[in-house]
Amino acid sequence: MSTELVLTGIAWAVAGFALLQTLIAIVNYVFRADYGMYSNIDQHDLVSVVIPVRNEESTIGNLLDDLGKQSYPTLEIIVVNDDSTDETEAVVQSKQQLNSAIQLVDAGIKKEDWLGKNQACFAGSRIAKGRYLLFLDADVRLGSNAIASTLAYLQRRKLVFMSVFPTQIILSKALYKIVPLMNYILLSLLPLVLVRISRFSSLSAANGQFMLFDHQLYKALEPHKRYRNEKVEDIHIARYIKKRQYRIDCLTGNEDITCKMYDTYNDALEGFSKNVFAFFGNSTVAGLAFWFITFSGIFWMIFLPWYMLPAYLSMMLVTRWLISLISNQKVGINIRLHYEQIWTLGKLMCRALKHSKNKSYQWKGRTIA
Repeated sequence: MSTELVLTGIAWAVAGFALLQTLIAIVNYVFRADYGMYSNIDQHDLVSVVIPVRNEESTIGNLLDDLGKQSYPTLEIIVVNDDSTDETEAVVQSKQQLNSAIQLVDAGIKKEDWLGKNQACFAGSRIAKGRYLLFLDADVRLGSNAIASTLAYLQRRKLVFMSVFPTQIILSKALYKIVPLMNYILLSLLPLVLVRISRFSSLSAANGQFMLFDHQLYKALEPHKRYRNEKVEDIHIARYIKKRQYRIDCLTGNEDITCKMYDTYNDALEGFSKNVFAFFGNSTVAGLAFWFITFSGIFWMIFLPWYMLPAYLSMMLVTRWLISLISNQKVGINIRLHYEQIWTLGKLMCRALKHSKNKSYQWKGRTIA
């Protein structure tokens, strides 16, 4: 087989992959579900909101204020302090004076075979009394109808678990080089509608920033305990529940559920490095292949007929345009920074491989193997 034939074959495969990404983006745009359309439900069922916190003095107060303004009235709010060394505890205590539904509990001494956040989530679940159990990260912000609409969606769709990828608040060009990658990878590789309608557990997704459970199911499965030492426990939990033939769903957020995860580029680079390969089924080979094909794709078009270059560029533009709309991100910036973002993805993967080899990943002052 000639070298030219091999290169042409690879080039057609690269073009085919770009087409697949575009088709998946179209499916995600056309079939995206809006939980904001759901709100008319019985509001007597108690929802237990569990928030694990470690050094969240700058964010937890805002979230507690948002929870106090929810249109869904029947809430208990359990803040689980995971050995914070800043003023997190004082901020929560000040909010308790304004909202009697807030409880502040201690996660206890971190056990050797647990990650701190997973242990804090599980500790909060043990004292929760609600029919439903909602886990939130402290940097999430909620509009007044967020809990009512997501709970109504869960009930109407007859789900036992749902997760939402919050709309990311991105305030700088530097952060636009990295934060949109999460949604770009997810929404160009996985038709989210299949999370709900397919029986294959591999077609699962979740985001630990917002996870809503039927509490009876959670108590029966104890997913945070089962995946107590997993850095990306959210995806493992989704796959485990779906594998047991329960109905789950994963959605992108609207303006009612938002999050500003990081303030600086370096913080984002360090943070995303812990879970970047999880989007590829924890396969290093698949992740690196995605990066190489996406970064070098345009150059492979020189081995194909002339019209494939504009066709490839058109597919890339449509993919980025649709995913940006679904994610409530700025279309023009994502298109202009496409290759800078993909280059950053390579840096993320290199850092993740280095941390994995050296067991040196740091999260809020802790080393995570």
